[in-house]
Amino acid sequence: MPSATSPASDTTASDGADGPIVSLPRLGAAVVTSSVGALVALFTPVTLLLTLKIDSLTDSGAETAFGLITGAGAIFAFVANPIAGHVSDRTAARFGRRRTWILAGSLCGSLVVVALGFTTAVWQVAVLWFLTQTVFNFQMAATGALFAEQVPAERRGTFSGLIGLMGALAPLIGIAAVSGFSDQRVKWCVIAGISAFLGVLAVLLVRERPREKTAPKAALRPAELLKTFWLNPRDHPAFGWVWALRFLVICGAASSSYNAFFALHRLGLDDDAAQSFVLVMAAASVVPMAIAGLVAGPLSDRIQRQKPFIIAGGAIIIVGLVLMAIAQTRGVAYAAASVVGLGTGTFVSVDSAISIRLLPNAEDVGKDLGILNLANTLPQSVVPFIAPLLLFIGGFPALYLTLAVLVVAGVATVFRLPEIGREGDPRWALLTRDRAHVTPEAPEAPEAPDVLEPLPSKEIS
Repeated sequence: MPSATSPASDTTASDGADGPIVSLPRLGAAVVTSSVGALVALFTPVTLLLTLKIDSLTDSGAETAFGLITGAGAIFAFVANPIAGHVSDRTAARFGRRRTWILAGSLCGSLVVVALGFTTAVWQVAVLWFLTQTVFNFQMAATGALFAEQVPAERRGTFSGLIGLMGALAPLIGIAAVSGFSDQRVKWCVIAGISAFLGVLAVLLVRERPREKTAPKAALRPAELLKTFWLNPRDHPAFGWVWALRFLVICGAASSSYNAFFALHRLGLDDDAAQSFVLVMAAASVVPMAIAGLVAGPLSDRIQRQKPFIIAGGAIIIVGLVLMAIAQTRGVAYAAASVVGLGTGTFVSVDSAISIRLLPNAEDVGKDLGILNLANTLPQSVVPFIAPLLLFIGGFPALYLTLAVLVVAGVATVFRLPEIGREGDPRWALLTRDRAHVTPEAPEAPEAPDVLEPLPSKEIS
């Protein structure tokens, strides 16, 4: 796609030295569309389709098989996401370093999702799910880097809220799209079609300016690849704390991955009723999540504060998980889903904004976001992995109460993070320890610029 600039009247943003200039509405549509495409393909199976597929292939032990497959899938996500970000950073294709991997991830991943619908054995499901996690993490890594590079710092809360809302809508979109089909293979094909269409649409919307010619980089060596999985929290303490924050709180929000089993084994519903239950649970969480995200994100940008929204969101999620732990009826479960949705919307409305603000540098955006994205993707697989043990110990109450405790621990990390403009103050975790020039006696550190704030561009309207 041509890298022509937007008309003079458009609202624009630049990612810095070599980034494109695009209208903010168009950029937002591209980032959101790509995110939804990948998340539909990743979350709909975890929320519903994998449960139904594995349950149809096994006579017993479906919960254990589901947990092992999704848990092992987390390992593949762990490996793929940072490598994908690093590879995206180094890509010099004329098509664009981010666009290349958004397109490749969405199309290749969609083909794998189609294949999942035709599996006839649990081992086949496992292999293809691992491949699904790997491929779509290339798309997610490129999309996250696009967000970090091109969205102006003063608009990140608003964009973060929109992306969080779309992430919540993704499984609802997927479940609603497949609910009209009885053939399981058709359901998987529908999900694949949605993901491929949205990935292509995102590539058509986004623009990237050709990179400046530089000396070719050496091929990635194994030792260098290993470094993509690690950013020393002792050298970059704020990054370490924000990673822990996201991981622990998203573990609580990932409780929805067991809604289908809750319906089947606690409420005693059949497959059709369980599918309807999961759809209503998703719908019950979306409305409060939408309200919270659309209010909290812009409000955070306006008052230039992020931590109060993180704390409030985590506290509300905890209340919802406790309510889910005592739920014995559909009505109570729907109420719990609404509360968790309200808290999740409040949290994710500023989560991306605070995370990007605390990245150590702008040179390795893709790689660092790949590490950070592990905190977002791992809970979707780790929770099902540990759930069988918790269910064995104390049933569904043990599962939801344990997740609530993890969210409590996550909220506690917020008190180590600097607020906007306090990034150099030694009273809070520093972005990079050896760059600190503020003494403890200083009552307040001067406001530090956002490490990824774009170069000045046209005025944001």
